[in-house]
Amino acid sequence: MTKVLIATEKPFAAAAIPQIKAVIDNAGFEMILLEKYADKSELLSAVADVDAIIIRSDKATKEVIDAAKNLKIIIRAGAGFNNIDLEACTANNVVAMNTPGQNSNAVAELALGMMVYMARGLFNAKAGTELTGRTLGIHAYGHVGSLVAKIAKGFGMKLYAFDPFISKEQIEKDGIIACDSAEELYKTCQYISLHIPANDKTKNSIDYNLMNSMPKGGTIVNTARKEVIHEDDLLKVMSEREDFRYVSDIAPDCKDEIAAKYDGRYYFTPKKMGAQTLEANVNAGVAGAEQIVDFILNGNTTFKVN
Repeated sequence: MTKVLIATEKPFAAAAIPQIKAVIDNAGFEMILLEKYADKSELLSAVADVDAIIIRSDKATKEVIDAAKNLKIIIRAGAGFNNIDLEACTANNVVAMNTPGQNSNAVAELALGMMVYMARGLFNAKAGTELTGRTLGIHAYGHVGSLVAKIAKGFGMKLYAFDPFISKEQIEKDGIIACDSAEELYKTCQYISLHIPANDKTKNSIDYNLMNSMPKGGTIVNTARKEVIHEDDLLKVMSEREDFRYVSDIAPDCKDEIAAKYDGRYYFTPKKMGAQTLEANVNAGVAGAEQIVDFILNGNTTFKVN
C-alpha cells in the first residue's frame, strides 16, 4: 500500500487533516501523521518507508531525502520550496512539487492589510493617509501579485506591475500599467508589493538604487522572501530618508537595528503570516494530497519544481 507521510513540525489546522485524509483514503493509500516533532531523528525515522511526503516549513534536507528509500514524491504545501533540497530529490529520482496559488489570496490580503496599517501610522491614534489615489507597484505579477492588484483596485490605487516572465499584454488586459523594468516601477510607485522568489538572480536584488529611487513616502511591502532585500542598502536608505518605510512578513536579519532607530517606519510580523488563514491552510494541504494521488496513479507532474 502506498504510504503518505504528513510531516509538519507546525501542524496543519485541525480542520485540514480530515480533508487531507479523505483524499488519501479515497485513493486507497495510507496516511501517516507526524506533527510537532521535537527532533530531526523523528522525521528521519518516519520517512524510512514512505512513498510520498507532504511538508509545510519543515526542512527536507539531503539527509531526509536519502533516508526515504521508497520516496517517489515530496510536496511543499505552499508556494515557496526553498526548504526542499532539489538536487537531492533529483539524484534520488524523487519528484518535488509545490502547491502554487493555494495561499495566494491570504498573502494578498495580508499585503494590503499591512499597507493600510502603515498608511494609518500603525494605528497610533494620529492622522494618517489614505491608499486611494496612491501608486502601487507590483513586483512579479503571478498568483499573488494579480490578486493584490484585484484587491487594490477596490481601494482606488493607481496600479503598475513589472514581471519579466509575463507579457505586457497579459498585464495590461487586467487594467494594470506594465513597466519595462524594475527601475521604472520603483521610481514611479509610492508603494511596492514584492512577490519575487529568492534565487541566485533575485537575492539582494532590491538594492539601494531601487529603494532610493522611490517617491517621497516610499514604502516596500515584502510578503515574499527576506533574502531578496539587500539589507545593508536597506539600512542606508532608512538612515538617509526619514520618509522611507519597510514592512515585511519576514523580519530581516537587521531587525534589531531598524527597531532601535526607526520607530514608526517599519513593521515585521512575529512569524511568517502570509499563509496563516484557515482557508489557505486547508487549501494547500488538500491540494498537496490531490497532487500526490494524481502523480502516483496518473504520472501527472504539472507542479514539478526539480
